[in-house]
Amino acid sequence: MKVQDQQPPEKSVSASKKAGKAGKPLPSQTLMRGLDIIEAVSEGVNDIAELAATTGMTYSTAHRILSALQARHYITRDPVRGFRLGRKLLELGYRAYSQIDLVRLAHPLLEKLAKDTSDTVHLGYAEQDHVIYLDKLSSRRAVEISSRIGGSKPLISTGIGKALLLDADEDTWRHLYERNAHLLRESGTLHHWIHTMRHYASKGCAYDLGEDERSIRCVAAPIRDSSGHIIAAISVSSTLEHMSSARMEQLEAAVQDSARQISAELGAAVS
Repeated sequence: MKVQDQQPPEKSVSASKKAGKAGKPLPSQTLMRGLDIIEAVSEGVNDIAELAATTGMTYSTAHRILSALQARHYITRDPVRGFRLGRKLLELGYRAYSQIDLVRLAHPLLEKLAKDTSDTVHLGYAEQDHVIYLDKLSSRRAVEISSRIGGSKPLISTGIGKALLLDADEDTWRHLYERNAHLLRESGTLHHWIHTMRHYASKGCAYDLGEDERSIRCVAAPIRDSSGHIIAAISVSSTLEHMSSARMEQLEAAVQDSARQISAELGAAVS
């Protein structure tokens, strides 16, 4: 009998009922099967028949999902050794490792900045139109800021988000504004947004002037890697009561200096 003719039963007994009239698996079911295949390949399973048997899929299902994973470079096929993890997984793994390493390197410097300012300090990176927070050190003042490690906020409305965009071109700024202007607490115009971003880019730091939460102000600066690219940013935040315009200007040097020190830890050339 040919291998293709062997049809091991699927893992999920109720799959056909859940799939609907068309008999197609639900998106979540397909996702889980894809993850099963990736994990099996990572453990050394390297041909379709064995993958189907290991994961409990039919040969045709395993082949279909493998084809999709290969198209997106999550799985690759070596002519001699069979299926292997692809470059996309290596790339994602490197990013995850870099983020963990970034937090480890940055945390002592963030602790010092939080101690020196008595304010809330954040570390975050950009993911599409959002800031993802990697670290947060809470204020020693009686101030509560609605952010959490692993949480997200819009790039457009936060100081740390704007700092992540300082190297972007004006087309990128414009497109971001057109997509997300409705998220701003303080309304404005595209012309004003571009003008403000030019100003922030010229001095290498950015503010939140109540665009995210009306009572919150913050000063933020970018972190660069060894190639000089912005990969993350830090910010110092507090309520308007503790963040006058004059104090925000005074904080610029401390925030930028901390960002430069973190950048230097990552191998960036800093002046």
